[in-house]
Amino acid sequence: MEPDIKQQLGDILSDYEGDSSELIPILQAAQERFGYLPEEVMAGIAQFLKLAPSAVYGVGTFYAQFKLTPTGKRTVKVCRGTACHVRGADRILQEIERRLGIKPGETTSDLEYSLETIACFGSCALAPVMVADKTVYGRMTPPKVAQILADSN
Repeated sequence: MEPDIKQQLGDILSDYEGDSSELIPILQAAQERFGYLPEEVMAGIAQFLKLAPSAVYGVGTFYAQFKLTPTGKRTVKVCRGTACHVRGADRILQEIERRLGIKPGETTSDLEYSLETIACFGSCALAPVMVADKTVYGRMTPPKVAQILADSN
Protein backbone atom coordinates (compact mmCIF):
# COMPACT_ATOMS: atom_id res chain seq x y z
CA MET A 1 0.00 0.00 0.00
CA GLU A 2 1.33 3.44 -0.92
CA PRO A 3 2.46 5.48 2.11
CA ASP A 4 -0.04 8.27 1.44
CA ILE A 5 -2.96 5.85 1.21
CA LYS A 6 -1.73 4.00 4.29
CA GLN A 7 -1.57 7.29 6.23
CA GLN A 8 -5.05 8.35 5.14
CA LEU A 9 -6.49 4.95 6.01
CA GLY A 10 -4.76 5.10 9.39
CA ASP A 11 -6.37 8.49 10.02
CA ILE A 12 -9.80 6.99 9.27
CA LEU A 13 -9.27 3.86 11.36
CA SER A 14 -8.04 5.85 14.36
CA ASP A 15 -11.66 6.91 14.92
CA TYR A 16 -12.77 3.29 15.40
CA GLU A 17 -12.18 0.53 17.94
CA GLY A 18 -11.75 -2.38 15.54
CA ASP A 19 -15.08 -4.10 16.11
CA SER A 20 -16.56 -5.83 13.06
CA SER A 21 -19.85 -3.99 13.64
CA GLU A 22 -18.02 -0.85 12.48
CA LEU A 23 -17.48 -2.18 8.96
CA ILE A 24 -20.14 -0.14 7.14
CA PRO A 25 -19.27 3.19 8.82
CA ILE A 26 -15.58 2.56 8.08
CA LEU A 27 -16.35 1.79 4.43
CA GLN A 28 -18.45 4.96 4.23
CA ALA A 29 -15.62 7.03 5.72
CA ALA A 30 -13.07 5.45 3.37
CA GLN A 31 -15.24 6.11 0.33
CA GLU A 32 -15.75 9.70 1.46
CA ARG A 33 -11.97 10.13 1.68
CA PHE A 34 -10.90 8.29 -1.49
CA GLY A 35 -14.00 8.75 -3.67
CA TYR A 36 -14.31 4.98 -4.01
CA LEU A 37 -13.05 1.85 -2.24
CA PRO A 38 -9.62 0.86 -3.59
CA GLU A 39 -8.77 -2.83 -3.19
CA GLU A 40 -5.79 -2.11 -0.92
CA VAL A 41 -7.98 0.04 1.34
CA MET A 42 -10.53 -2.76 1.70
CA ALA A 43 -7.68 -5.16 2.52
CA GLY A 44 -6.42 -2.76 5.20
CA ILE A 45 -9.90 -2.47 6.67
CA ALA A 46 -10.20 -6.26 6.73
CA GLN A 47 -6.91 -6.52 8.60
CA PHE A 48 -7.95 -3.84 11.10
CA LEU A 49 -11.28 -5.53 11.79
CA LYS A 50 -9.77 -9.04 11.74
CA LEU A 51 -12.11 -10.07 8.94
CA ALA A 52 -11.45 -12.02 5.77
CA PRO A 53 -10.88 -9.65 2.82
CA SER A 54 -13.72 -11.46 1.05
CA ALA A 55 -16.12 -10.42 3.83
CA VAL A 56 -15.22 -6.75 3.39
CA TYR A 57 -15.42 -7.08 -0.40
CA GLY A 58 -18.79 -8.81 -0.05
CA VAL A 59 -20.24 -5.88 1.89
CA GLY A 60 -18.65 -3.40 -0.54
CA THR A 61 -20.28 -5.11 -3.50
CA PHE A 62 -23.64 -5.78 -1.83
CA TYR A 63 -24.57 -2.16 -1.13
CA ALA A 64 -25.11 0.12 -4.12
CA GLN A 65 -23.77 3.11 -2.18
CA PHE A 66 -20.23 1.74 -2.42
CA LYS A 67 -18.13 2.27 -5.54
CA LEU A 68 -15.22 -0.04 -6.35
CA THR A 69 -13.88 2.02 -9.24
CA PRO A 70 -12.91 5.70 -9.33
CA THR A 71 -15.76 8.10 -9.89
CA GLY A 72 -15.77 11.56 -11.37
CA LYS A 73 -15.35 14.78 -9.45
CA ARG A 74 -18.86 15.64 -10.59
CA THR A 75 -21.81 13.26 -10.69
CA VAL A 76 -24.74 13.70 -13.04
CA LYS A 77 -27.89 11.70 -12.32
CA VAL A 78 -30.98 11.37 -14.49
CA CYS A 79 -34.35 10.25 -13.14
CA ARG A 80 -35.88 7.26 -14.94
CA GLY A 81 -39.19 7.31 -13.04
CA THR A 82 -42.51 7.18 -14.85
CA ALA A 83 -43.21 10.93 -14.85
CA CYS A 84 -39.69 11.74 -16.03
CA HIS A 85 -39.81 9.00 -18.66
CA VAL A 86 -43.12 10.27 -20.05
CA ARG A 87 -41.79 13.83 -20.15
CA GLY A 88 -38.59 13.06 -22.02
CA ALA A 89 -35.92 11.74 -19.65
CA ASP A 90 -34.54 9.61 -22.50
CA ARG A 91 -33.76 12.74 -24.53
CA ILE A 92 -32.04 14.27 -21.50
CA LEU A 93 -29.97 11.14 -20.95
CA GLN A 94 -29.03 10.95 -24.64
CA GLU A 95 -27.88 14.58 -24.59
CA ILE A 96 -25.70 13.98 -21.54
CA GLU A 97 -24.27 10.81 -23.08
CA ARG A 98 -23.50 12.70 -26.29
CA ARG A 99 -21.84 15.62 -24.52
CA LEU A 100 -19.81 13.58 -22.03
CA GLY A 101 -19.14 10.54 -24.20
CA ILE A 102 -20.19 8.08 -21.49
CA LYS A 103 -23.12 5.83 -20.64
CA PRO A 104 -24.82 5.37 -17.25
CA GLY A 105 -22.48 3.71 -14.79
CA GLU A 106 -19.40 5.11 -16.53
CA THR A 107 -16.89 7.83 -15.72
CA THR A 108 -15.10 10.08 -18.20
CA SER A 109 -11.46 9.19 -18.79
CA ASP A 110 -10.35 12.46 -17.15
CA LEU A 111 -12.33 11.48 -14.01
CA GLU A 112 -14.29 14.71 -14.27
CA TYR A 113 -17.84 13.26 -14.63
CA SER A 114 -19.74 10.12 -13.67
CA LEU A 115 -23.19 9.42 -15.08
CA GLU A 116 -25.91 7.54 -13.21
CA THR A 117 -29.61 6.90 -13.56
CA ILE A 118 -31.94 6.80 -10.57
CA ALA A 119 -35.29 5.00 -10.36
CA CYS A 120 -37.04 8.10 -8.98
CA PHE A 121 -35.98 11.30 -7.23
CA GLY A 122 -39.48 11.96 -5.95
CA SER A 123 -39.66 15.31 -7.74
CA CYS A 124 -42.27 14.24 -10.26
CA ALA A 125 -43.83 17.71 -10.57
CA LEU A 126 -40.50 18.91 -12.00
CA ALA A 127 -40.13 16.10 -14.56
CA PRO A 128 -37.86 15.42 -16.28
CA VAL A 129 -35.32 15.81 -13.48
CA MET A 130 -31.54 15.82 -13.52
CA VAL A 131 -29.19 16.23 -10.56
CA ALA A 132 -25.70 17.62 -11.15
CA ASP A 133 -23.60 17.12 -8.04
CA LYS A 134 -26.23 17.93 -5.41
CA THR A 135 -28.25 20.50 -7.34
CA VAL A 136 -31.67 19.43 -8.64
CA TYR A 137 -32.69 20.72 -12.07
CA GLY A 138 -36.28 20.32 -13.20
CA ARG A 139 -38.20 20.59 -16.44
CA MET A 140 -35.04 19.66 -18.29
CA THR A 141 -34.53 20.06 -22.02
CA PRO A 142 -31.47 19.18 -24.12
CA PRO A 143 -30.46 22.88 -24.37
CA LYS A 144 -30.65 23.17 -20.56
CA VAL A 145 -28.34 20.15 -20.28
CA ALA A 146 -25.82 21.89 -22.52
CA GLN A 147 -25.99 25.06 -20.43
CA ILE A 148 -25.65 23.27 -17.08
CA LEU A 149 -22.67 21.22 -18.24
CA ALA A 150 -21.03 24.31 -19.75
CA ASP A 151 -21.56 26.29 -16.53
CA SER A 152 -19.96 23.55 -14.44
CA ASN A 153 -16.65 23.78 -16.30
